[in-house]
Amino acid sequence: MTTEYRVELDIFCGPLDLLLYLVRRSEVDVLDLPIAAITSQFVEYLDVLEFIDLNLVGDFVVMASTLVEIKSRSMLPRPEEEPEAEISDGPSGELIQQLLEYKKFKDAALALQLRAAEWQERYPRLSNDRPSRGKSPSADRIKEVELWDLVSALSRVLRQKEVEQETSIRFSETPVSVYVEQIGLRVRREGRVAFSKFFEGTNCRSKIVGIFLAILELLRNHHFRAEQPADHGEIWVMPPNQTTL
Repeated sequence: MTTEYRVELDIFCGPLDLLLYLVRRSEVDVLDLPIAAITSQFVEYLDVLEFIDLNLVGDFVVMASTLVEIKSRSMLPRPEEEPEAEISDGPSGELIQQLLEYKKFKDAALALQLRAAEWQERYPRLSNDRPSRGKSPSADRIKEVELWDLVSALSRVLRQKEVEQETSIRFSETPVSVYVEQIGLRVRREGRVAFSKFFEGTNCRSKIVGIFLAILELLRNHHFRAEQPADHGEIWVMPPNQTTL
């Protein structure tokens, strides 16, 4: 069934979230955005998102086009009399302003999530209290390892594989829930499993996507954990309450 393959992931916050992640990973200031490097990295992530086949890819394509335009303008020769200030008033300035506003929003949201988590630890829910029907403020966070770290890890996996190219995509009939159960049992049994190990022995596109979505599901809603001891290194998936590496 195609509905089991095309899973909408609202955890993908959008292109500004990815852009901010790349800026932080590059350890640069938002106001000093390295357009050329960020554009190349953004396009690499876009390739993975297109592989996953998310419905939100269109917004990322628009952002990628904006970055390419800014990069192209920055490489064009400018008349000596043209003031630098005018350059920042163009698409680059608008993008930086959007990124700054988004950063403020995300920092504020993170502060509220941390405050909520501290409050819950200090005042545990009484046994006769009914559980909240909604999600906790921190329910959508993938702790230790960010979502984009996992997308980057998937990119490294794909570069090492020759994924089946089919003229008409054959969607897997295996529901994501089955992969969730299988992966969850394996992680609990082995204690921790390297992210890349889950994809060994398969070049089927739909199966790779199903496995990736299942890992996200375990991390997001089943209290599994993921850690990356070294920058850009292997990611390890661990069961709930597993001690750190």
